[in-house]
Amino acid sequence: MDTDTALHALSALGQVHRLAAFRALVQAGPAGLAVGELREQLELPPATLTAHLNVLRSAGLAGDEREGRVIRVRADFARMNALIAYLTENCCAGAGCADAACTPELSVDCRSC
Repeated sequence: MDTDTALHALSALGQVHRLAAFRALVQAGPAGLAVGELREQLELPPATLTAHLNVLRSAGLAGDEREGRVIRVRADFARMNALIAYLTENCCAGAGCADAACTPELSVDCRSC
């Protein structure tokens, strides 16, 4: 991941409702959430959620797929993992972390998501 891509992703996550939406999509896993389910969880008006999802899509953090009359939104786990890797690639000057305090601890293994 290059710096501009990382900045775009971080900027997209730098707003309370977008961060909440992305976290909800990550929690939902590969199945994602229907837009209506996400809207209910976040208690946002439809137009507001649409605007926030457009920013997440633009940053490559979310994608969607139409399933009949439902639009299902999913987190892009590959982009999320690339962002985490970008943020931690120079940890301990790239020499490997001897101290577990600087090693990111993931609560979920998303390599297979």
